[in-house]
Amino acid sequence: MKFLQLLLLSLIGLAPAEQPPAVYLIGDSTMADKPTEENPERGWGQLFPKFFQSGVTIHNHAVNGRSTKSFINEHRWDTVVSRLKSGDWVLIQFGHNDSKIKDSTRYAAPRGDYKTNLERFVTEARAKGANPILITPVARRKFTSGKLEDTHGDYPAVVREVAKAMNVPMIDLQQSSSAALSEAGEHGSVKWFKTTPAGHYKTLPNGVTDDTHFNTYGATRMAALVADAINQQNIPLENWLQKSDFTGKYAYELPVVYEPHFRRDTFSILQYGAKADGITLNSKSINDAINDCSSKGGGVVLVPNGLWLTGPVVLKSNVNLHLAANAVLQFTTDFDQYPLVKTTYEGLVAMRCQPPISALDQENIAVTGKGILDGGGDAWRAVKKGKMTDSQWKDLLKKGGVLNKDSTTWYPTQKHFAGTMVKDPGVISGDSKAGDFEAYKDFLRPNMVSITNCKNVLLEGVTFQNSPAWCIHPLLCENISLRDVYAKNPWYAQNGDGLDLESCNYAQILDCTFDVGDDGICIKSGRDEQGRKRGKPTANVIVDNCTVYHAHGGFVIGSEMSGGANNIYVSNSTFMGTDIGLRFKTTRGRGGVVENIYVSNINMREIPGEAILFDMYYAAKDPIPLAGENRSGPKIEHIAVTEATPIFRNFFIENLVCHGAKSAVFIRGLPEMPISNINMTNMTIKAKEGISCLEAKGIHFKDVYVVTSSGKEPVIKRNASDITFSDSKYKDTKQKSSVEHAL
Repeated sequence: MKFLQLLLLSLIGLAPAEQPPAVYLIGDSTMADKPTEENPERGWGQLFPKFFQSGVTIHNHAVNGRSTKSFINEHRWDTVVSRLKSGDWVLIQFGHNDSKIKDSTRYAAPRGDYKTNLERFVTEARAKGANPILITPVARRKFTSGKLEDTHGDYPAVVREVAKAMNVPMIDLQQSSSAALSEAGEHGSVKWFKTTPAGHYKTLPNGVTDDTHFNTYGATRMAALVADAINQQNIPLENWLQKSDFTGKYAYELPVVYEPHFRRDTFSILQYGAKADGITLNSKSINDAINDCSSKGGGVVLVPNGLWLTGPVVLKSNVNLHLAANAVLQFTTDFDQYPLVKTTYEGLVAMRCQPPISALDQENIAVTGKGILDGGGDAWRAVKKGKMTDSQWKDLLKKGGVLNKDSTTWYPTQKHFAGTMVKDPGVISGDSKAGDFEAYKDFLRPNMVSITNCKNVLLEGVTFQNSPAWCIHPLLCENISLRDVYAKNPWYAQNGDGLDLESCNYAQILDCTFDVGDDGICIKSGRDEQGRKRGKPTANVIVDNCTVYHAHGGFVIGSEMSGGANNIYVSNSTFMGTDIGLRFKTTRGRGGVVENIYVSNINMREIPGEAILFDMYYAAKDPIPLAGENRSGPKIEHIAVTEATPIFRNFFIENLVCHGAKSAVFIRGLPEMPISNINMTNMTIKAKEGISCLEAKGIHFKDVYVVTSSGKEPVIKRNASDITFSDSKYKDTKQKSSVEHAL
């Protein structure tokens, strides 16, 4: 029957689709599958399937403690050979246990039985029509005087020799893993391995030190190295590697973010005298619980169901602050509880009031649960009259406060209003002291969550709302995860950003929701000279499956991006009514290079401004003018390129739909530094106006459909070169014929 099907397909000129292969893994514990419950250990083969397309079957026959000799003598190899079919693949990695000279059941001399056994694996796999791949043993974590040692002796060399003699593909995992661990360093590489302190897992009550076996993070990194080698060497198995949402990128190439794990011990704030009456100030109780937990090796600090009034809370290493369902952590509006502290604000070193939630120089910290953290921001923020209805404005005035000269802005206190009269309020210069800012302290609103110079941070499940200024601000952090977080601010909240990820390396924002008063998800890296001197880009970021409701921009880079930004991946996200959809902004004086930005699978609806905006003339104003507000365009002049000249290049935007916007795409570079190499593919945008390319070069549109209604030219260019349209079209509904035209 199968023969007849193939014959029929050939007669009508169709070839049958290639069937996904089966992949067999044979090796030792560094490759093997491990239990997933109450166990930190994983073999890299356990994570390997995530890098392959659906339909590819990975059979992991690797077993703890096996060498080539014991794998054969226990008839495990016979079992694999009996199942092999033509076209299957066999990945072979041994060496960790072959060197155990005192164990006769496992020892195989490198140029004796070890070599013979490898040759047998290759020969017998080929006899079944399968495709063998030899892999050198993975490196152990053993550092001497800061340098990683090779613990495998001659075994990797023998793998290389056999591969060359038998013309077998070979993946040198010993070399690539050694390079990766050396780059991470002696301290940084600990988080790749099973090593775990006491109290984290029931199965490891006393903890474990293990520099051979991997945890999920390390196993994922090793599996990615194997997948990368398959691709780089053009081994035909590469045809089945899983592609990412981003054209030209495989799944294994995306950043991998380490997530912290915590001891099982729980410290309830009730044990420290906290009261959920909405009146008692619980700052001391909560901070005492955190400090005690951290000093005892860490664990969970539990905030139970209830309304808990508090002042600033300071997170410490190895502590997970967990809010139970229906727990509300309400930060007091008593400004005296928030002393002035040295921090940063909008990319500059500044004096600000202490954040409600903060951490400095800590490792392994988290805020998790299903509760709510409310920053009491209404007491801190100024409000513009134009952003409120008449009745809302009248109610606001009943609270007291201060109005500006023309009664268009309300300020909560006289001290706050005084700050508006100061140039660069809060910015520290010379030997500034906290007392120098006391006269306008109320103006120096804190960011709600300020996490600075921390490693391994997790924010999960909770709601952060009503922040005084920015809601969530990680700065100079490494390995930070936001999962299922809801950031919520009033739409009129000035500087009420949702997330500002600044100068951070390796971050993931997954399944989060933002409904805020300024930018939703924003990438930053310092401002002007200070940011360039810091020199820390925000890099290796994944944003996936997020929703942004009200915000100045859905996904944003800038304007404080003086340290640069690169390798950022945004996918599967929706922007509903944000002022701008994708917003990339900077200005002269910033400097910094923003490049290698990938955006895919984005939905937008009812965007008041631009669906996609690149602007190098950012003027620190709301993107949508208020009623009666008049604005003029910037003066266009050419000046010399310096280190303060910003650069936007290498953006890849694809698979985007926008239903309703003021304009589809607006690109405005600088005469001395055009925006360059912007690639937009497979987009449908319904907007009043079309596409503007000003001071730009290398802007490429492919499979783009723009529906406009203004009657204006669909594409406006100024000082623009190499602007291309491939398989792209537009329709203007204002025209009677309303026919489609090629762009």
